[in-house]
Amino acid sequence: QHALNSGVRRYHVAPVLCQRAKVAMSHFEPNEYINYEKLEKNINIVRKRLDRPLTLSEKIVYGHLDDPAKQEIERGKTYLRLRPDRVAMQDATAQMAMLQFISSGLPKVAVPSTIHCDHLIEAQSGGEKDLRRAKDINQEVYNFLATAGAKYGVGFWKPGSGIIHQIILENYSYPGVMLIGTDSHTPNGGGLGGICIGVGGADAVDVMAGIPWELKCPKVIGVKLTGKLSGWTSPKDVILKVAGILTVKGGTGAIIEYHGPGVDSISCTGMATICNMGAEIGATTSIFPYNERMKKYLGKTGRADIAALADEFKQHLVPDSGCQYDQVIEINLSELKPHINGPFTPDLAHPVSDIGAVAEKEGWPVDIRVGLIGSCTNSSYEDMGRSAAVARQALAHGLKCKSKFTITPGSEQIRATIERDGYAKILREVGGLVLANACGPCIGQWDRKDIKKGEKNTIVTSYNRNFTGRNDANPETHAFVTSPEIVTALSIAGTLKFNPETDYLTGADGKKFKLEAPDADELPKLEFDPGQDTYQYPPKDGSGQHVDVSPTSQRLQLLEPFDKWDGKDLEDMLILIKVKGKCTTDHISAAGPWLKFRGHLDNISNNLLIGAINIENGKANSVRNALTQEFGPVPDTARYYKKMGVKWAVIGDENYGEGSSREHAALEPRHLGGRVIITKSFARIHETNLKKQGLLPLTFADPADYNKIHPVDKLSIVGLKDFAPGKPLKCIIKHPNGSQETIMLNHTFNESQIEWFQAGSALNRMKELQQKSS
Repeated sequence: QHALNSGVRRYHVAPVLCQRAKVAMSHFEPNEYINYEKLEKNINIVRKRLDRPLTLSEKIVYGHLDDPAKQEIERGKTYLRLRPDRVAMQDATAQMAMLQFISSGLPKVAVPSTIHCDHLIEAQSGGEKDLRRAKDINQEVYNFLATAGAKYGVGFWKPGSGIIHQIILENYSYPGVMLIGTDSHTPNGGGLGGICIGVGGADAVDVMAGIPWELKCPKVIGVKLTGKLSGWTSPKDVILKVAGILTVKGGTGAIIEYHGPGVDSISCTGMATICNMGAEIGATTSIFPYNERMKKYLGKTGRADIAALADEFKQHLVPDSGCQYDQVIEINLSELKPHINGPFTPDLAHPVSDIGAVAEKEGWPVDIRVGLIGSCTNSSYEDMGRSAAVARQALAHGLKCKSKFTITPGSEQIRATIERDGYAKILREVGGLVLANACGPCIGQWDRKDIKKGEKNTIVTSYNRNFTGRNDANPETHAFVTSPEIVTALSIAGTLKFNPETDYLTGADGKKFKLEAPDADELPKLEFDPGQDTYQYPPKDGSGQHVDVSPTSQRLQLLEPFDKWDGKDLEDMLILIKVKGKCTTDHISAAGPWLKFRGHLDNISNNLLIGAINIENGKANSVRNALTQEFGPVPDTARYYKKMGVKWAVIGDENYGEGSSREHAALEPRHLGGRVIITKSFARIHETNLKKQGLLPLTFADPADYNKIHPVDKLSIVGLKDFAPGKPLKCIIKHPNGSQETIMLNHTFNESQIEWFQAGSALNRMKELQQKSS
């Protein structure tokens, strides 16, 4: 404690923050304690009520119920009211979350919360230069987040700190925690046995306001791991295999719970990798049971006190014997082979041994232009060590990467430690460029110069997503995701046709050699080097702090309340676009260069649905204006309808809104006059975000009815005066020839969510309740 108070950065070698058996949740919040006693009490209440063994997921979720004695619990059906322990926000989504919190009128957050600056740093020339450039370009936004954090009691991790999920793993996640984060890869914290869930900013505002947070009671998919990881097979291959089995929507509405004897062969950061990419199969989150690998990681990151406390409560941090899963997948790690998934979707799984032949057959470029390692999924010390082990072998034979090669450290702590231990030097020597501790190319923050837009090419990454155009805004970039060590090996070979398990490389001396399977320490032998101090503590009293949002700013804009429902049915809505095929949040609200407008709703709304394919003409960002009959950009058409006072709807396909947690994909259609989104199915986070902003996310009772609606039709949603949970709504389709037909639409609204719709948004409803209370 003295070290913390004196400003000496020694929190990783850790004084034990105990007082009367109390253990702090984090070094940065010494007065916020882990409450395993409450978790235990709630679990016992629920276990007695349900009278059956509980999965680990159920223990932690039900252990955070607001009212465990009365809460109705049915997997996949009821909505749970929960009390998460903490909130985390990355800078791109924190802007809108904090703007909404400011609108709430509350003086301070009710739970420990943090902001992490990782999304606004563009990869261009290398870590230090890119960071300096980002600080200059984004000064207004960083100042807003820092001052808002200080005023409302939110910890602030400055740009250069690292990626939110690595920071959380190092400092905030712990066995049994319930954490929500405004980023879809928040489940990374499941590698430390926590229930960590990605949400939109409005959900975060609820928790920061001290309001119970609602979540549909998740199903639980069990993944039983047997055998043992070895050789070139890595933790990444587990989730790449699972993605191939479950597809991008197979985990929707479920928690993925890993168990079985194979778990103990995976490092803590390896478990985090697996949980992280569970977002790509639509899972609510993923989790591993508390074990010795987690204990070891907690100890090395200065949290041995938390590990000791977790040992005392371990029975609540593992599944009950005999617990039942809704579905079970079994994977023998001893038989699992290295995988590579893609292109254009993270569930198209291939063994590395097959990808060369598949690429040639499909006409995908086999020459690799760039290999990229790092990201929130794979940037641990172990990941960097295994990649360096591959690179070291190439250097010993006089080889460097044939492809361009980049390295993204996950945090300042990882960067400083791999510099000290020589990994960064090896990766540079093999041809690598070390980027800033940030998201970078993984989210499209990449000023790529080696190709022109529209040029067909292949990249391989250790990232998590590979949607069309995601990394570099080029729709012809074929992106494949795999482990960091496979990326390194393929970058050295320069081709997808290389299989490091069987194929040979030719050294500078002309002799052939084969790469040996990489081996590296999961944690450093010495203590982690924390590097530069990048954390800003919130003051004890921030009431005097000024938060500046200029009315002329192009980056930030205070929010105006959305209009309330007028009590009438939604009649004669125009169809803005009928989307053909996959429509992710990247299609709805693109990232990359648009990230700079994440705090300005009107400006960022100029990217609404510009990536979605219009079924009428097969083009992106080209829709018919039903009032003028001219084709034009989607946002312009939406603005025209809004100006003319015309409500509109969007028609979507399967798993609409998969991908990121960005609530801008819900805020933008609401801002531009949208009222209804009708699809075959929704991704979980996006559906909730739409509800939060007062929109109606509805699904076809009969998916074939998607074909009955045409872009030139008008739609009416009737029965809203009797809107009730579980009661379908009627949709009247009016065709241009005067004929009409009626279809039924389903929804998942509960009573409180209907109140959001009626009030105009969840934030409006919160204000109404505050006014009644006062």
